[in-house]
Amino acid sequence: MNERTTQPAVAASGIVKQYMNGAFTALHDVALNIQEGEVVAFIGPSGCGKTTMLRLISGLEKPTAGSLETFGDPIVGPGPDRGMIFQAYTSFPWLTTKKNIEYGMKVIGIPKDERERKAQEMLKLVHLDKFADSYPNSLSGGMKQRVAIARTLAQNPCIILMDEPFGALDAQVRWEMQEMMIEVIEREKKTVIVVTHDIEEAIYLADRIVFFTRNPGQVKENIPMEFKKGKRFALKEEMFDQEGYAEMERRLFAMMREEIVATSAA
Repeated sequence: MNERTTQPAVAASGIVKQYMNGAFTALHDVALNIQEGEVVAFIGPSGCGKTTMLRLISGLEKPTAGSLETFGDPIVGPGPDRGMIFQAYTSFPWLTTKKNIEYGMKVIGIPKDERERKAQEMLKLVHLDKFADSYPNSLSGGMKQRVAIARTLAQNPCIILMDEPFGALDAQVRWEMQEMMIEVIEREKKTVIVVTHDIEEAIYLADRIVFFTRNPGQVKENIPMEFKKGKRFALKEEMFDQEGYAEMERRLFAMMREEIVATSAA
């Protein structure tokens, strides 16, 4: 792999993704660069291709055309440098929380002692150390998603890919999980790409938002969260007090409305 200090974590150029033998184009001429350590949110109207772009980066799908790389190397499929967290809970019901976290490490051949040490570390990081021996059917939705995050982090990927990770949670648990994710990001120093429909969530989590147009999806705008002045907020309400937050939220809602109206008129 190329030297990571000189290459973007993700580089995409001229990405096209078509389905049904070209009858449907999900993405057209998408270009973006994501730097190592950056947290980027993909947002846009439903059907704009943001999840498709995430799946292309994960290697779960291949582009129809264009160039897509991680740290200078072409993406040819899933790899250990990328970890994916889905909206649906993915724990194995027959394994305890700790064993679920260990599972991915076991698959890639990490020795037992190291697996156990790392699993214990991850349990503390996601505040589940008291539930190490619990099974998924006794955990809440938020706890199950913490297990998925811990399992992904335990495999030490360079890039964390998150597809609507908190979309199925109620409002209170969602903001608690968002704050926990900031804690994890600050400690682990990973590159994170998150797909979300929630504008407030995107602003809170991201250093930069990539806004996609209506279908076929293209990058409408790259929007750095300049009002944060390089800071990530441990408490969500701290963000609301920042000068420029309300203006950013209004701007993104206006962009979303513009795309939705254009879709309706098409």
